[in-house]
Amino acid sequence: MEDAQDKHEPADGLGVGMVGYAFMGAAHSQGWRTAGRVFDLPLTPRLAAICGRDPEAVRAAADKHGWAAAETDWRDLIHREDVQLVDICTPGDRHAEIAIAALDAGKHVLCEKPLANTVEEAEAMLAAAERAAARGQLAMVGFNYRRVPALALARQMVAEGRIGAIHHVRVTYLQDWLVDPAFPLTWRLEREHAGSGALGDLGAHIVDLAQHVTGSQITGVSAITETFIRERPLPAGASAGLSATASAERGQVTVDDAALFTARFADGALASFEATRFATGRKNALRLELNGAQGSIAFDLERLNELEFHDHTLPAGSAGFRRILVTEPEHPYLEAWWPPGHGLGYEHTFAHQARDLVHAIASGNAPAPSFADGLQVQRVLAAVEESAATNSAFTVVAAQETTTTTAAAAVPAPAPVPAPAPVPATVSAREGRT
Repeated sequence: MEDAQDKHEPADGLGVGMVGYAFMGAAHSQGWRTAGRVFDLPLTPRLAAICGRDPEAVRAAADKHGWAAAETDWRDLIHREDVQLVDICTPGDRHAEIAIAALDAGKHVLCEKPLANTVEEAEAMLAAAERAAARGQLAMVGFNYRRVPALALARQMVAEGRIGAIHHVRVTYLQDWLVDPAFPLTWRLEREHAGSGALGDLGAHIVDLAQHVTGSQITGVSAITETFIRERPLPAGASAGLSATASAERGQVTVDDAALFTARFADGALASFEATRFATGRKNALRLELNGAQGSIAFDLERLNELEFHDHTLPAGSAGFRRILVTEPEHPYLEAWWPPGHGLGYEHTFAHQARDLVHAIASGNAPAPSFADGLQVQRVLAAVEESAATNSAFTVVAAQETTTTTAAAAVPAPAPVPAPAPVPATVSAREGRT
């Protein structure tokens, strides 16, 4: 399609090509457009081309979000000379095919979470990432909540031993955008496209966060899942996944609406997880709490500039949870933003994600979360589904061998952030969030 230029990027530039332009495409566009204007980056991200199947819609998205060119075939996009990094924002059933092709074509890759729809696809993607790493190409998964400054601070505090050995991990991710039975059967409700429902959409986030913040991996789970509304109206016309108009025809929902599971971590901690899109009144309520021998940490995404911290080593008479307002320049990522007390929002996590990946590419260090991290999450999700299908039987999470691209690999982090320690009719898009 129409191009603004078709040439190699200059030495200080990084040409980005993105596949997908809906909700996540808009969020990633914002991140790429902003990162170089806020942070001092070793390479300048350039929005080279965006790809989608509808020529008019993708051209409109390109104009709206600042992309220089538009394509209608992702194969053409990954072979463009002005694209050095391919950002994948498609439904999960396309992740493996596009990521493997892009890596084999010599491109860096950023892939939205969850990494794939199946463990087998994720394994193939990791194998491609390892082949590409030997040639200097890097691959990262888009678990953007790692880049919330308060959660990055929580990770830092745990790594520093501020709460001691962790005994309990408690995580929930609650939304309500599917409660209406008239909400159409969009791709997020079809297993062949989404892989799973609330489990993969929301559960992938909280599994990754729990493992990242604790520095430990889940080794086994006991789970239950449920689909509350098993039949919905089909969309009338095109669907963007989070918004569509209902038709008179109906189809079967083939994914879970909610997933609950308990888990064991490798370091001995016990955990509980809940992911649902049926929690009335909850719009994007992700909450994480860690209870350790020397203290506790708690976080709520709906108050994302705050971190709750309890220091259990203080005298009982003065101990208790206190609020840390995470807006100081010494907090993770905050050195580049506003004066203390001026909070950030959801969209900033994508700028932080772009910032970290650009630094990794410039330095040649493995980024995090890696495809190995994404595979680990996929193995946990698979164990949850297996347990739920076998009357909640405790199910061991399949182990994977440590490779050069695992979470323990060195990561170029922002100055204040330490590298990870080894160890219904018409429905508005704002009603669903991941």
